Order: sequence, then C-alpha cells, then structure tokens
Amino acid sequence: MKVLQVLSLVMLFSLFSGNADAQKSKKWKEATIKVSSQCGMCKDRIEKHLAFEKGVKKSVVDLQKDVVTVTYHSRKTSVEKIRKSLSKLGYDADDVKADKKAYDKLPGCCKKPDDPNHEVHGNNKGVHKE
Repeated sequence: MKVLQVLSLVMLFSLFSGNADAQKSKKWKEATIKVSSQCGMCKDRIEKHLAFEKGVKKSVVDLQKDVVTVTYHSRKTSVEKIRKSLSKLGYDADDVKADKKAYDKLPGCCKKPDDPNHEVHGNNKGVHKE
C-alpha cells in the first residue's frame, strides 16, 4: 500500500513540475521585426542596444532580410516596447518610424539609401546593402 502511495506522489509531483516547465517556456517569446538597418555598423549598434534592453535575452540582425529576431521575456517587455526602443535608436521598426533626432545622429552609412546624406563605405563586416 505504501508503495502505491509513493508512486502516486511521484506521479503527481512529475505532473506538476512538467506544468511549471511549460509555463516557464511560455514566458520567453520570439519576434521578428522589420528594421531599416543598412550595414554592419547598424547590425552591431542594434544588437548591442537590445542587449541592454530590459527583458531581451537575445537579438540577431539579418541585413539581407532587413529584420531583427528578438528573444524576449513576455512579462518584462513587449514587442511594442522593443519597436519603440529601436525607433529611439534611429531605426524604423515595422510600422514605427525612426525618431527624427536619433536618425539624424546616425552615421551616413546607416542612413536610408534615399537620404541625400547616405554614404556607402567598406565596413569591418563586409556587408553593406545597396
């Protein structure tokens, strides 16, 4: 009888611990945000900035696809907050336009190709869209 009780307790414990793991995994989400990055400097700037953003675990900019993929804690931040943060850095983020003052401070190579102040350069990443 005691063996049956112990087995029942073990099964209950494993059931609840599995549920806790499932809830933990729901906290972490991944989002892909279209950004107006232009070069390796933009990639570095965005990834470094997001590394210090509350709730962001990881970010990777793909210059070829014009997106940043962000892994974030859904109880600490949201996609909207991340977009706003990118805007304040000087980049368009999905439908959120770049903050004008922040955009104006970007180096010429990081400005959009249709901007008269846009400059093409060779960078340490060897990547520049045109």
